[in-house]
Amino acid sequence: MHCPFCGAGDTKVTDSRLANEGEAIRRRRECQGCGERFTTYEAADLVLPRLIKRNGTREPFQEEKLRAGILRAVEKRPVSTEALEAAIRRIVHRLRASGEREFDSQVLGEWVMDELRHLDEVAYVRFASVYRRFQDVQAFREEIERLERALSLEERAAQLSLLLDGGSLVNKSN
Repeated sequence: MHCPFCGAGDTKVTDSRLANEGEAIRRRRECQGCGERFTTYEAADLVLPRLIKRNGTREPFQEEKLRAGILRAVEKRPVSTEALEAAIRRIVHRLRASGEREFDSQVLGEWVMDELRHLDEVAYVRFASVYRRFQDVQAFREEIERLERALSLEERAAQLSLLLDGGSLVNKSN
């Protein structure tokens, strides 16, 4: 690290500690040339890939767009903020771990649906209806049947029923 005061290339780290909730390291340095002290921060520079959209255009991945889409799907559903944020973290981690410079947005959409399937059936179907561009009620019915076949008994028991039974909402765990 070059000294910002005299430009010398020889500096010594005198103190290091975590900063920004563990996302960076704060280092206190001393220039061996002029003796001045200064602080630097070191953080991982993780670049997320660009997304290739259905129409062939490319755009940078935006975590806020991902969050907004998932929030729209879980609106007024009994999904905790912690569970929602954990799902977003898992998706972003998978995206980073892919190591790709460009990534197909359709794969990302499938990952989102996979996370929503485990969080809430209704949120899953809401997202799937927009993502897969359902055209009629039959498409909804087929997706619900596919969802019910895919969910384990534990996952089904932990969620509210997607369909009404005799006009009232039924908890599948009963």
